[in-house]
Amino acid sequence: MYLQIIEQIRHKVAVGDWTAGQDIPSIRQLAADLCVSVITIKRAYQELERDGVIVTVQGRGSMVAAVPNLGGPQREQEFEAALRHAVRSGALLGLAADEIVVRLRRAIDEMKEE
Repeated sequence: MYLQIIEQIRHKVAVGDWTAGQDIPSIRQLAADLCVSVITIKRAYQELERDGVIVTVQGRGSMVAAVPNLGGPQREQEFEAALRHAVRSGALLGLAADEIVVRLRRAIDEMKEE
């Protein structure tokens, strides 16, 4: 459960819903909002703080880091796995390597337009 919370928070920061320096819900508030244990939220916040996505100031609470680190080794590994999956899927469809690259570039261009 805490991993899902981490991903949701990372997503909010990545898409700009939560901006640098913005206060985020307290552990107790988010636990109540999501109907989960305070311990679950605390674990998620600790990991996000360790990864540099959020910072916690004693007496003030937690906020998005000035320069949030949304990368990290785990995210890199997930990205590489997704790329390998896409290449395998393309190969199973009979696509040549250059066609897979063309389609990847097309997907990048479409994202830029969004």
